[in-house]
Amino acid sequence: MTLWSTIASPLGDLLLVGERTDGQVTLTSLSMPGGRNTPAVRSDWLHDPEALADVSRQVAAYFAGELTRFDIRFTPTGTDFQQRVWRALEDIPFGTSTTYGELAEQLGVPRQGIQAVGAAIGANPLLLVRPCHRVIGADGTMRGYAAGVERKVWLLTHEGVLQPTLL
Repeated sequence: MTLWSTIASPLGDLLLVGERTDGQVTLTSLSMPGGRNTPAVRSDWLHDPEALADVSRQVAAYFAGELTRFDIRFTPTGTDFQQRVWRALEDIPFGTSTTYGELAEQLGVPRQGIQAVGAAIGANPLLLVRPCHRVIGADGTMRGYAAGVERKVWLLTHEGVLQPTLL
């Protein structure tokens, strides 16, 4: 059974989607409003904030600056290649960033495969949990982010990778 809930965040209401199987709830998607790949809530999904309460607590703690690594059960999805890339994302520590090229090299992907790494990152259904926002361009630029580059900048600033700018 598919479950869903939302949680307010500094970046807008986040949509949490999970699956209940054998009494266990696993997260299948964490997305931001207006983001690429954001699922639409379906009429056959059950709105169940309590079932997703642990995810909500961890996300709230992240935004409060009290949590730097998530401990959330999630449903494995994606191709074998996507799963390899996504596992590598999980190893990028809070407060740091890496480049698409460095991530590709770490995965043993040749230079001509960097775009495939970028595509896998862009297909990540678990924003924040798999910190794809920590991957930046080799020149330090903020390349695409499924939820928008301005949110990527906000997250990296929140984590101390970028310094806040004064307007």
